[in-house]
Amino acid sequence: MRMGRRHFLTSGACAMAAPAAAVATTQTDEQKSAAKLSNADPALAPELLLPEKDLAWWRDAKFGIFVHWGLYAIPGRGEWHMFNDKVPPGEYRKLAEQFDPQAYDPDQWAALAKQAGARYMVMTARHHDGFALWDSPSSFQHFDAMHAKAHRDLIRPYVNAVRRAGLKVGLYYSPLDWRFPGYFHPRELPENARLLKMQTYDQVGELMKNYGKIDVLWWDGGWLAHKGTDADAAWFWEPAKLNGMVRKYQPKILINPRSGWIGDFDTEEGHGTISGPIRARPWEKTFALGSAWGYTPDNYAMPWQKVVPFIVNAAVRNGNALINVGPDPQGRIPPAQAETLKGVGQWMGKYGYTIQETRPGPLQPRDGVFGTTFRKNKVFVHIFSWPEDTLTLSGFPKTVQTAVNVTGGKVVWSQTDGTLTLQVAAGSRGDPLTVIELTCA
Repeated sequence: MRMGRRHFLTSGACAMAAPAAAVATTQTDEQKSAAKLSNADPALAPELLLPEKDLAWWRDAKFGIFVHWGLYAIPGRGEWHMFNDKVPPGEYRKLAEQFDPQAYDPDQWAALAKQAGARYMVMTARHHDGFALWDSPSSFQHFDAMHAKAHRDLIRPYVNAVRRAGLKVGLYYSPLDWRFPGYFHPRELPENARLLKMQTYDQVGELMKNYGKIDVLWWDGGWLAHKGTDADAAWFWEPAKLNGMVRKYQPKILINPRSGWIGDFDTEEGHGTISGPIRARPWEKTFALGSAWGYTPDNYAMPWQKVVPFIVNAAVRNGNALINVGPDPQGRIPPAQAETLKGVGQWMGKYGYTIQETRPGPLQPRDGVFGTTFRKNKVFVHIFSWPEDTLTLSGFPKTVQTAVNVTGGKVVWSQTDGTLTLQVAAGSRGDPLTVIELTCA
């Protein structure tokens, strides 16, 4: 990802897009990039966009699990360790001689994701350090799992395990590679930059051709030298050509916009509060449960009571939540992160139906107070806070027949001239939010 370690313990700058003038000069390059206004030019290659019917499963899912895992798990200083700590490529390469994850069991990962209520997973096949988790003939200097101590492909068992669990399969790929000086100086070092670009095209081709059906391609790091936007680097990566190749091998794959192409869905990164109206384009909120995207030994994890509102706040605004775990060097998901996902799963097991297979509306959300989803004649009101004893919903467009507090306790309601009022006693409000199911005429 674009943020350094412990990002949300500082300023939360990775979360919401902000004008460039508001970005502090003390921020790192990756923080500045994450705060950019836009990812791509919406006029770029619209013919590559998937039709709505092919997005339906993803829009129904509402919730996926992200996995950041690689050599950076060994030092345990986050996925930006190589760059932030200025580790020379030759020195960083020595980590591959230690990387042999004996506890790696992707079936356990997939089972945990399913228990949490997720419908898809996305795994970092290759991050910015350039280390590929599969047997990659195109890897520059054979920097891959087959030539590490592991001496095996770690992507294939992941793909197979996720499919066995009945989940959709996603792969993350970063085109940038810190080992190439041409990434930082593409015009000054064109031959080195050409090798970097060739590696990207060839490796993405391997991932798209050799692992069966892949459901999501999650680009990251499409900008150059950690500057500007992904779209600014389109002259170099040629994302329409790159994603056209992806479509050739995986016609139905969902692609995010971080290669510089508009993509099938938007992304928003970090722990910033989700706010505003229902968004026109499908989008995805992604954040880490731990204190970095990659593994750190502190075993910190967000509590499930804070995670669930992120999922719901995204759903009521036409979005999904992609929630990251960072396995340790042996391939184990940290216990605290696993416990958080189990807590999320308990909530999703009871109330997930109020967001999954729904669409946002019929009312616009009110920041920090409520949002709505609907399915056929059912409307689900998700109440995050009660500014007063009674919640008043003006302009409610449907005639309500029944109202049930599915999170427990009685709901008192009335409807007059398009105004719906709801009241739930303080002791009967859900944790961490109240959900009221309305049956409408």
